[in-house]
Parts: sequence; C-alpha cells; structure tokens
Amino acid sequence: MVNSTSEQIKLPKTSESEKLKKIRHTTSHIMAMAVQKLFPKAQVTIGPWTENGFYYDFDHPEAFTEKDLKAIKKEMIKIINQKLPVIREEVSREEAETRIKAINEPYKLEILDSIHEPISLYYLGDKWWDLCAGPHLENTNEINPKAIELETLAGAYWRGDSNKQQLQRIYGTAWETPEQLAEYKRRKEEALKRDHRKLGKELGLFIFADQVGPGLPLWTPKGTILRSILEDFLKKEQVKRGYLQVVTPHIARVDLFKTSGHWQKYKEDMFPMMAEDEESASLERGFVLKPMNCPFHIQIYKSDLRSYRDLPMRLAEFGTVYRYEQSGELGGLTRVRGFTVDDSHLFVRPDQLDDEFLSVVDLILSVFKSLQLKNFKARLSFRDPESDKYIGSDEAWEKAEGAIRRAVQTLEMEYFEAPGEAAFYGPKLDFIFQDALEREWQLGTVQVDYNLPERFDLEYVDTDSSRQRPIMIHRAPFGSVERLIGILIEEYAGDFPLWLAPVQVRLLAVSNDFLPYTHEVCAKMQAVGIRAEVDLSGERLGKLIRNAEKDKIPVMAIVGANEIEANSLSIRTRASGELGAIPVTEVLDKITKAIASFGNF
Repeated sequence: MVNSTSEQIKLPKTSESEKLKKIRHTTSHIMAMAVQKLFPKAQVTIGPWTENGFYYDFDHPEAFTEKDLKAIKKEMIKIINQKLPVIREEVSREEAETRIKAINEPYKLEILDSIHEPISLYYLGDKWWDLCAGPHLENTNEINPKAIELETLAGAYWRGDSNKQQLQRIYGTAWETPEQLAEYKRRKEEALKRDHRKLGKELGLFIFADQVGPGLPLWTPKGTILRSILEDFLKKEQVKRGYLQVVTPHIARVDLFKTSGHWQKYKEDMFPMMAEDEESASLERGFVLKPMNCPFHIQIYKSDLRSYRDLPMRLAEFGTVYRYEQSGELGGLTRVRGFTVDDSHLFVRPDQLDDEFLSVVDLILSVFKSLQLKNFKARLSFRDPESDKYIGSDEAWEKAEGAIRRAVQTLEMEYFEAPGEAAFYGPKLDFIFQDALEREWQLGTVQVDYNLPERFDLEYVDTDSSRQRPIMIHRAPFGSVERLIGILIEEYAGDFPLWLAPVQVRLLAVSNDFLPYTHEVCAKMQAVGIRAEVDLSGERLGKLIRNAEKDKIPVMAIVGANEIEANSLSIRTRASGELGAIPVTEVLDKITKAIASFGNF
C-alpha cells in the first residue's frame, strides 16, 4: 500500500486541476518546439494532455532514441528559461491556411479542416506556433524545469488509422512541484513491482503464447484455481439470491446480432464473420464469435411463454466473449481478446425494476467487501443526446436513466454523471475502483435496458391476460474475470488473502526423515478443503522458508522432530509472522474458520 509519506502528497489528474491542464498543455508545445529545433525535418501532428501528463505525435524519417529524449528535455529547459510569453491569436480560416502552407506542415491543414470557429493559434514568443484551443500559461517561466520529465517513446498512426502514416509518439509528464514529480515516479516504480504481467509469471498463474495469439491468456493450474475460487464464490452468492445458471455457445448466426444491434453498432470490434461460401459471405449469412452474452439469454427467455408469476427471471452465466481489440491496445489481462464475463440478465416487470436494481447493487457491494475493494465511486453512464450511436426512443432512455438515478439516491451513494458513456442499448451504473496507486478501473456494472426487449419482441402474460413487455437488467459484479484478476494481483501485490490464495499452506519438512508425517498432515488439510502442498525440493529449511515467502504463500507449516512428537506444526504466516507450535487439529480449525470468514489465520 501507499506509505505514510506518499499519502501526504496528493497527485491531481489533469481533469481535476485547471492549473495542471495549462502546465501540461504548455509543456507539450515546448516539447514540440524543442523537437523541431533539434530535428528540423520533424513535423508535428497532435499533442494533447493526458490524465498524468501529455504526448505529441511526430512524423520524422528517423527513429527517435532514448538519447534523443535527453537532448529534447535539455532543449525544453532552455526554452522555459527564456521566459517566452505564450500568445494567443485568433485568425480567419484563410489566414491559418496561408500560414500553415508557409511552413509546409500538411498535417496542420488536415487538423484545420476539423476545427470549428474561432480558430486560435498559440505562439511561444515569436519563435514557434501551433493550432490549439488551449488553455495555456501566460509565460514559459511558470513551469518548474525540475517538475517535468520525458518518459517513453511509442508508435502511433495518424488519426489512429492503421492504413495511414505511422508516427512517433513522445510521452511526457509535468507537475507543479518537484515533490509531485518525485511521488509520481515513486508510484510508477511501485506499479512496475506490482505489474500483474510480471507477478502473474513469477507466481505461475497465467501465460501468453505467440502460437496461440496476442490477447488470449492461458491459465496454469494455479491460475485456474484462482479463477475457480472467484467463480464459485459468486455462484454461491447468486444461488442465495435466486439466480439460475445457464450455458450458451461461443458462436452464433450474424442475424442474432443484427437483431440486437451489435452487428450494426459494434461490428468493427467483433471478429470477422465465418461463412461457408462466397454467396453466404456476400449475404452476411455466416457465424461470428459472440461479443456479448445478452442475445443468448434473451433466446432462453423467449423459448417459452412467460407469465407475470415467472418474473423476475434471473439468468446467470460465466460466459466467454470475444472482442477484436487492436494489438496496440492489448495489455496483459486488463485488455484481452477473449475474456469471461460474470454475466447475468434479469427479466423484470416494471413494478419490480427498482427493487431488483437495488438488490443487484447490494450484491455488487457485497462482492467488493469480500474482495477488500473499498475505494470506489459510482458513475452514472448516460446517453449523449447529440450522438447517433444509441438505439431506442427518448422515452425509453429517460425511463432507464431515471431508474438508475432513483437507485443511487435511495442508497445515498456519492455519484457523478458521465454523458456519452452508456452502452448503445441502455444507460449504466458503473463502479469505478481506485487502487493503491490511485489508478482507476471500472469493475462492476448494472444496466437498465428497455431497447433489447423491444427489438426481440419479448413478452409476458400479465394478470389480465394481456401481453406486456419485460424490462432487462444487465449486470456483472466482476466485469471481466481476467481484468478483475489482473487488478487484484496489482492491488494485493500478488499477496492474496488466505481465502483467495491458490496455495494456502505449504508444509516444510526440516529433513526427508519427516516427510511421511508431513504428507499425512497435508492429506488431512486437503480433506477439509484447505489448499495445501508439501515442498519436496530437499533444500535447507532457510531456503524453504525464503522460497515460500517469494511465492507469497499465506501459511507455512514447519515439521521437525518436536512437531511430530507433539502432533503439532510450527506456524509462520505472512500476515502475523511466527506463531510458534500449534496442535494440528487447532491449525485445521483456525484455517477453515479464517477461510470461511474471508479473514487471515
């Protein structure tokens, strides 16, 4: 976790601080000016701020190097120290075009075409300018040279289109004070230590294989145990709350997703269609890997005529879906191409909507509590009325958004609204979790949907024998199981709580003479559901303990002559250190109780 010193330094995001926004926007221009001074052939494209810094994309015939970054930063400091005024000038479109052509920068012409009036230019003194809407500082000397850093190089395509020119991206960061920069660097280093890709490999949880393909994780026995623990935990909670488990295929006809709207709205994120012949392909009569589970659950609902007495119907599935993410967007477990969603779809009557929605939120909060995820906020992901990416009527959207707003107000939850973040078929209540390094992740989500029941013509028979339309609630407390595990690895730094640890107890025999007894105890533990193993490496005790610590095993049980004589175990835990000799029966009792209560030994 973040230490006491770092907790005193608040690291605001760009979106939270107008001053930081100006610092980073101005610093990005200073970087671009420095690049063009050192590399006259470089053309600048776009250079926005990000949540923790900024970047600029350049078209340059030669690849930038780490050595170049050092030279660019040195030149940036010179520019800052020149105390150049930052001057804004509004010009006509024609004047802007004339000035761009004079410096022969065609990317600026394309940017100009996408800019609405007024058109503003920002000058650093009289030495350099770029098209920009701002905001900026008034002078370069408002930037502390000791609070800026150039971080990494990356590739990028112009306008994000892989068919267009490949550019070079330089990432940087800028802060108000050197202390903030130092804390930012400390957190980056801590993030590297916690990186789930690194820890996942060290702990033997999952792998990626080139012959399988990027974004397609392979789960080892230990990683599979971890997945199973999480899935079993949620399944038990769902059974208590009246959910019915279902299983659906991994592929379906394109027509299914045309009806749902995914094919029209989501096609570019889906894997290509599989067709039997050219005619089928031209008529779009093939099959596709599913990007969502909801249309399948709808078919199960539609398989019989439902009565009002059958509702609410809660169908649940750990369903694997497939999204054709761009290779540059993949990132360990947090962004993959095949992942499992703890999906559920509730079919409810209008009079049941509010209670069912609140019950779903209660389930999500219960899950977060068990996982020790405490620092989160609620985001109301609503429709952007100006966008055309959504389906359904204004009335349906207003009803759905109203239901979500009522729920968070009833629960007195702190929330914020995010227009434009809704799914194309309905608004969402998203839970945004902030981890130990103040990074934000979306975990649980609940969605209210009037549109898919309409598109699939769903019905139930009401009390007066009339046919009525149910409302759907889409929900996923975990979201992606893969992403959740990646987040948990980093949040816990690989040090899982006892109930989640793939190996809960490792038994360490002081010598091979004591292995028979050690195996007997291990068998007793396994018989009561404790995930225990015996270290058979034959190393000295000190090395056995170090290896167990490295593997982040919660409980180590040491077996020697004294332990055998007393029918006990010498216990050492990561949570509490040395606990001394404890009778075997007491050890088993304490561990099973700790697991059941989501606690430590």
